[in-house]
Amino acid sequence: MQYFTSVNDVENLDALVALARAAKQNPYDANHLGKNKTLGLIFMNPSLRTRLSTQKAALNLGMQVMVMNVDKDGWALELEDGAVMNGTTVEHIKDAAAAMGQYCDILGLRAFPLLKNREQDYSEHLLRKFIAHCKIPVVSLESATLHPLQSLADLITIRENWPHARRPKVVLTWAPHIKALPQAVPNSFAEWMCRADVDFTIAHPEGLELAEQFTAGARILHDQHEALEGADFIYVKNWSSYRDYGQPYAGAAEWLLNAAKIAHTADAKIMHCLPVRRNVELSDELLDGPQSLILQQADNRTYAAQAVLQRMLEAITK
Repeated sequence: MQYFTSVNDVENLDALVALARAAKQNPYDANHLGKNKTLGLIFMNPSLRTRLSTQKAALNLGMQVMVMNVDKDGWALELEDGAVMNGTTVEHIKDAAAAMGQYCDILGLRAFPLLKNREQDYSEHLLRKFIAHCKIPVVSLESATLHPLQSLADLITIRENWPHARRPKVVLTWAPHIKALPQAVPNSFAEWMCRADVDFTIAHPEGLELAEQFTAGARILHDQHEALEGADFIYVKNWSSYRDYGQPYAGAAEWLLNAAKIAHTADAKIMHCLPVRRNVELSDELLDGPQSLILQQADNRTYAAQAVLQRMLEAITK
């Protein structure tokens, strides 16, 4: 594996999930692979689970880890080729990424969208430039449009909690929030669920459709009650508008998920990627209840990252 930026970089979904679950049982079995190898983690934005879980995964594999908060510790980056850099940018991405590629064997990059220009965000300009110039394997730690490590951890969590022969019904439901959030997590979750062997439904208010490139194969409903009927897993997440790009959805407090709403599900498990604004996006009674999988998801972030890094190390050492 050279790059991990979406589900499309995964040749065999079942094999990658199995590798992650094996790593969870025996975290240090492959730590010879990372000996004398360095992982660089480059953050343009805040992070808790992604930062710590990916570091832990690398350490489990015997790697050294270097972390840089470019938004605080680095120079302002120029992304445009041929730019006359007489303004606020100090270093060109082609120089910065190339240098990082010399210091590390694998690089991870985390960067959020600005939510101002849809075409620019969905071009994944920064991630593409970074990959082009660093010349080494790259892991997306979340990009403008996708969060594949989170989605892999989510799929691992679903597999761990589904012992039945039938396909589980998985519902992604929109949730209220106090500000506009990116579409990366729901885009990514939809993309992975459409590849997995699940019955997948997305529920959201009208006008909050995600980009069709990520939802092909999903059932899409605007009635949350109908969508939740018979659900086995409910993934709760806010996102801002894709059509009216970056705009928050006013009101809609009635979309807050609570215990009364899941009475007609199949004793559904509750999922959220965290961080969560309690009692705005999701009620305490569900977050802290016996059906909550939020901490299991967070734990599985380590083994999702470990499986991806192991595949990259195996490719490097061939």
